[in-house]
Amino acid sequence: MTRPARLVLAALAASALLTGTAMTSSAGPAPMPDAARPAADTARHHGPDASDWSWTPTPTGTTERFRGLAPVSRDVAWVSGTNGTVLRTTDGGTSWRDVSPAGLGTDALQFRDIEAFDARHAVVLSIGEGTDSRILTTDDGGASWTETFRNTDPAAFYDCLAFSSPRRGLAMSDPVDGKFRLVETRDGGRSWSPVDPAGMPGAEAGEFGFAASGTCLSTGAGGRTYLASGGVDPARLFTSTDHGHTWTVADTPVAGGASAGIFSVTFRDARRGVLLGGDFAAPTGAEKNAAWTDDGGRTWHASTSNPSGYRSGSAWVSHTSRTVLAVGPSGSDVSTDGGRSWSTFDTGSFDSVECTSDGACWASGEQGRVGVLHR
Repeated sequence: MTRPARLVLAALAASALLTGTAMTSSAGPAPMPDAARPAADTARHHGPDASDWSWTPTPTGTTERFRGLAPVSRDVAWVSGTNGTVLRTTDGGTSWRDVSPAGLGTDALQFRDIEAFDARHAVVLSIGEGTDSRILTTDDGGASWTETFRNTDPAAFYDCLAFSSPRRGLAMSDPVDGKFRLVETRDGGRSWSPVDPAGMPGAEAGEFGFAASGTCLSTGAGGRTYLASGGVDPARLFTSTDHGHTWTVADTPVAGGASAGIFSVTFRDARRGVLLGGDFAAPTGAEKNAAWTDDGGRTWHASTSNPSGYRSGSAWVSHTSRTVLAVGPSGSDVSTDGGRSWSTFDTGSFDSVECTSDGACWASGEQGRVGVLHR
């Protein structure tokens, strides 16, 4: 994939913001009454019943696009996005505080991924060519930030972060010298070191990752890490069982192409996982954009009914064994059978979705849109 092609997603997002159109990623605010929901949010059924699912908006007071999302609980959540913006709430989204880094030259950067561990500690990743790929950390709720990593290789382009614990994490770059590149931290993001590429299978020509929601790289039980790719057909999933040091790779039923592939991977446990994606240049396309596994990713199966468009983010609903959410610019979907079938319940634009251990689910996206799930 060429350098300009890598940045198409960012360019399309910026164009959507300029034109005002979508590319179509303690208790929260009170649920929106059914009668007040816009007609565009009415469920369209083609799989499980989703009539009782909806998003309750939490106004952020900004029009930045938030592809980075890190909810900690039903009270605490962080979002990150365009123009170096980071916001934090500690009251379930009733109010948001601007905690963007200041004085570090990040005002024009895109913070595409953020990981947070509580109301004070967070790690944020900016994406882009060369030195635009950076990692910053805060230990005081965003009052101050420290840059802890800056890419110096012009061939690298970092896409996603993932942490398996508050201390141990990885950041992923598109392939350099024929392999996906990783750096790791074992001190909560305060320092980073390269991962030996010897354990990474070779990338195919044109293969890359999507910096669309921070979930092209994710962690799971027992040191497992999952890396999703696109740009090639079929799209592939890389799996590690030792915190990202050695990997295997498998073809999947998700279609890939110049602007298509797997945008998000999420696992419920060591066996059950789902893949979501599609083609961001065809946001309402609904073919070969979802897959599921129940054997840890050794084999993947195409969903029998798909989400109704390109989907950039996914998350398992807490305290359930088979319920998964998927979001994208053309809507939100739910599966209640582990990704085998999907039903649309909202047609508003979101880029990212995450659920917390206390049962809350959050989503974020363009025009400052952040929502809390009501069901």
